[in-house]
Amino acid sequence: MKRILTAAVIAPIAVYAVVWANEWIFLAVLASIALCCFHEYSGLLAAYGIRKPGPVGYAAGLVLLLSPRDAALLITLLTLLALVLSLDSEDLRDALPRASGMLLGIVYIFGAWRCSIPLRHVSPYWLLFALLLNWIGDIAAYYAGCAFGKHKLAPRVSPGKSWEGSIASIAASVLFAFLYVPRLLPGTPLVWTLALGAAGNIAGQFGDLAESALKRGAGVKDSGAMLPGHGGWLDRVDSSLFAVPMIYWLVMQFVVAR
Repeated sequence: MKRILTAAVIAPIAVYAVVWANEWIFLAVLASIALCCFHEYSGLLAAYGIRKPGPVGYAAGLVLLLSPRDAALLITLLTLLALVLSLDSEDLRDALPRASGMLLGIVYIFGAWRCSIPLRHVSPYWLLFALLLNWIGDIAAYYAGCAFGKHKLAPRVSPGKSWEGSIASIAASVLFAFLYVPRLLPGTPLVWTLALGAAGNIAGQFGDLAESALKRGAGVKDSGAMLPGHGGWLDRVDSSLFAVPMIYWLVMQFVVAR
């Protein structure tokens, strides 16, 4: 019940922010979610025995998320900053894990969400598509896995996931793309509609597994407890952190540019 109630509150806010909100409200919601995700990621770092990035990490992430400057240059500068900050480690064997942990979190979270801004500029419905794609796939994977799941997908990383659930997830996302894209994003070729559904879902499944690996290595079940019934924000958006950049790249390369 908690899971359903939480989703009932979050879903309308997410749809409003993506489709109808002005730019400032959208960016405020996006930045708030990114900060919550980074907070949970920092907790995972601590569980690994790696020093948390602290305020500088949050500030650097917001710069990457919101700055109109070239992203490649920003990432290079952030890498150098992470190395500089690691110099005050008491044990210099911690310098590399500390710098790497900070940079990974910034790019993994703020960098991924940065892709949602230009994708929304192309069309809010493309961003909504990228977000809904994996939510629908997750539901299909859960029910298909419970009913038919026999073959483990990644037993060391996430023992509850099955190949049957994974295939059902892809099928549901492709069907969703077939129904969604022609109505809200007309003019997109059918072949690319189906390819986007499959590629976005597969990317999202890798995102789910990647976050599961981080949690398992940290020895925790959930990344946080901000969302009753769901765990933390990272638990809810782990798929989107991979799917949004993938959909953005494919849309720019093969839909907008054609």
